[in-house]
Amino acid sequence: MTIIRADYIMTMDEDFTIFQNQAVAFEDKIVAVSKAADLRDRFPDAAYLDAGENSVLIPGLINSHVHLEFSANKTTLEYGDFILWLKSVISHREELLSKCSYECMKEALFSMLKTATTTIGAISSFGADMKACIDSPLNVVYFNEILGSNPAMVDALFDDFKNRLYESQKYQKKDFIPAISIHSPYSTHPILAQKAISIAKDKNMSVSTHFMESEAEREWLDRARGDFDSFFEQFMPKSKPVNEPLSYLRLFKDTKALFTHALFATPKETDLMQSIGYITHCPVSNRLLCNKVLDIKNIEKLTLGTDGLSSNNSLSLWDEMRSALFAHSRSDLFELSKKLLLSATREGAKSLQRDSGEIKEGFDADIALLKLPSKTTKKSLPLQLILHTKEAKGVYIAGVRRL
Repeated sequence: MTIIRADYIMTMDEDFTIFQNQAVAFEDKIVAVSKAADLRDRFPDAAYLDAGENSVLIPGLINSHVHLEFSANKTTLEYGDFILWLKSVISHREELLSKCSYECMKEALFSMLKTATTTIGAISSFGADMKACIDSPLNVVYFNEILGSNPAMVDALFDDFKNRLYESQKYQKKDFIPAISIHSPYSTHPILAQKAISIAKDKNMSVSTHFMESEAEREWLDRARGDFDSFFEQFMPKSKPVNEPLSYLRLFKDTKALFTHALFATPKETDLMQSIGYITHCPVSNRLLCNKVLDIKNIEKLTLGTDGLSSNNSLSLWDEMRSALFAHSRSDLFELSKKLLLSATREGAKSLQRDSGEIKEGFDADIALLKLPSKTTKKSLPLQLILHTKEAKGVYIAGVRRL
């Protein structure tokens, strides 16, 4: 049993409750939140830590969408246009994959731990990141990805996907949960998508997909023209779109789905996604690849992701939230700060089917200890945390101190 007292405890519950000068008692689960003296009387043998002045306890952050396999990228890939970036990924794929060793991915995972992330949704295209994810102290929901739009390759692609999925299932445990990713409607044949989603429904697995990340995707799926027309001509001449957007989204009905990006989604598509699952916002990646900001005003079921170092310079959700804070310049600062923090905690946990994301009795003891540089007000606390937090002072996962 451990008891930690802090100046502030941000519960991230539905009322956005913030306790002042209170403490939390926990083992692998959170046992109680109360006055430190009361908890010490109740649990006299517990280890006790007074976190000191300007201390803040929050639930561990949840990065709902991150790619690790291209973590070796720094300046290799091209930004400013989605198709330009995609072509550079294809050109440099083997080089970057070969450079991203186990140690490279281990370093990427540790960078997230240091910045208070305790759970990730890892999107795995090739399975090269599996061992690093299994060995990491982080909670990992491991999304085995399937893609391919050539109907002649459906059986071979599905067999490869199943082999990777079944391999990941061998290592399933509380902190490593296999899941399924359908790459996107422009890149995945509906037969592949249907087969993979059928497995997800049968096994109650979370499902993730990229959706309407670029204007090129919108043009291709709606009108079979635009930049994807010439792109596919290089690889699969005379290609046609294999999915219609709304029909593609309906494939995910009755799943636990995360729809990532949604930059160019219509209001009808946005409503449908939220009726099924969650929308994941990746503001830095969206700026670098598409120069567009997601309209989050009417998105209540919102989570936050960093995407990967193929389209970001950081895997810190604090950096991501700071970017969002300035990108959404028409939003009220204080309300936006709350929404971003909830998207990176409570909503992220719900989207990944985790019993975490809140400091509340019975929830997993995934907790981060933060320190502000000086005093602030309760009202300003969410904003000041986003502005000033770089790294955590302590991170607990299932009650065990990991940092």
